[in-house]
Amino acid sequence: MDTPTPQDTLSVTQLNRLAKQLLEDCFAQVKVSGELSTLSRPSSGHWYFTLKDDRAQIRCAFFRGRNMRVRFQPEVDQQVTVTGKVSLYEGRGDYQLIVDEMQPAGAGALAAAFERLKEELREAGWFDAALKQPLPETINHIAVVTSPTGAAIHDILSVLARRWPAMRVSVLPVLVQGDQAAAQIANALATANRWRDAGHQDFDVILLSRGGGSLEDLWPFNERRVAEAIRASSLPVVSAVGHEVDFSISDFVADVRAATPSAAAELLSPDQHTLLSRLKLLHGRLVAGQTRRLDLMRQRCRELFGRLKDPRSQLREQSQRLDDLEMRLTSQWQQGQRRRFQQLHGLEKQLHLLSPTRQLGQRHRELSALNGRLQTAWQQRHKAASTHLQHLEQQLKSLGPQQTLNRGYAIVLDERGQAIRDSESLTEGQQLEGRFARGRAQLAVTKKQAQ
Repeated sequence: MDTPTPQDTLSVTQLNRLAKQLLEDCFAQVKVSGELSTLSRPSSGHWYFTLKDDRAQIRCAFFRGRNMRVRFQPEVDQQVTVTGKVSLYEGRGDYQLIVDEMQPAGAGALAAAFERLKEELREAGWFDAALKQPLPETINHIAVVTSPTGAAIHDILSVLARRWPAMRVSVLPVLVQGDQAAAQIANALATANRWRDAGHQDFDVILLSRGGGSLEDLWPFNERRVAEAIRASSLPVVSAVGHEVDFSISDFVADVRAATPSAAAELLSPDQHTLLSRLKLLHGRLVAGQTRRLDLMRQRCRELFGRLKDPRSQLREQSQRLDDLEMRLTSQWQQGQRRRFQQLHGLEKQLHLLSPTRQLGQRHRELSALNGRLQTAWQQRHKAASTHLQHLEQQLKSLGPQQTLNRGYAIVLDERGQAIRDSESLTEGQQLEGRFARGRAQLAVTKKQAQ
């Protein structure tokens, strides 16, 4: 209806409709931040809540189809930012906000921080394809870094059980959201590499995963320490964080990005049904190939059999030739035996002549004769030496001082026991010693006289 004048009388419905039209025209798109209160979710799927701050509040309606795109679970007392239009519920005349989008408060700051770190790492070359490690051709053991109670590990194990039950999976449990999550994730990545390098585990690849959520929920996977741990990993890292539309820093730094945890499990495991079909195909080809080969060999055998002559005549000839060779061999062996026997008999005679026992007897006799000659020579030598010694002893006695003393001479010695030969060396009163043929005497010089 047209804009009413003061003279117009309006019904309540008309007034509420005009107010609604006015509000929607003036506030077609607004963004409001506040605290959730009185949140209700009826069976219709719509959400009704109050958004408030410390001074005011406004009723809000978030209809199904719009709220299904929210990737976090809003709770009472949570700070959120909503986008929508201002309207009025005609039935009650309530002023309200029709919400189109909702995200946790501060998500804008997180998004800006995400973009800054993403651009910084991109400029540093951390996203370059040249740094990406290829996945092993054969993967037998996966180290999964995730929450042990989350939906991600359940999806991963379900896919692996269906596709390749023989796959070994080791879960390195971590928190996947909250202040402590990033540190635990980085430590788990380093631990997986350390265990593999030390030989404690035979990991082939690391799968870093969690389910979907808001940017705030996924924030640990956007922190620098997690990116550094992925970059430092010597094991290939597959990142499967959130839903297909979610992207994190770990997705860009990792060697491979999977859209979902289930997609990562399919990427890392062969499909047993496909392999079985391939195996059956190869088995059939092998059987067919072997059958053809056997047919060719049978045909070849038939051809050779036709060309083969009766072997019995050749066998008889060969048998006769064998008998002839046997007799020649026996004759040559006997001649050789006789020749070797004669050689052995000659060597035995030579050995007897050169026998050590015979030679030892001869040497013993020669030694006995030499010993007798040595004894005789020694006795003669000893006797001659004794005679000569006696002669020298008689000469020594005849020439020795004792014979001189026996003839009445004496020897005079000074205090040092030196013989006195010259009286000029004496002094009056000097004490001397005189030696005689028998005995000694103390002498004193009373007077000296030159010759």
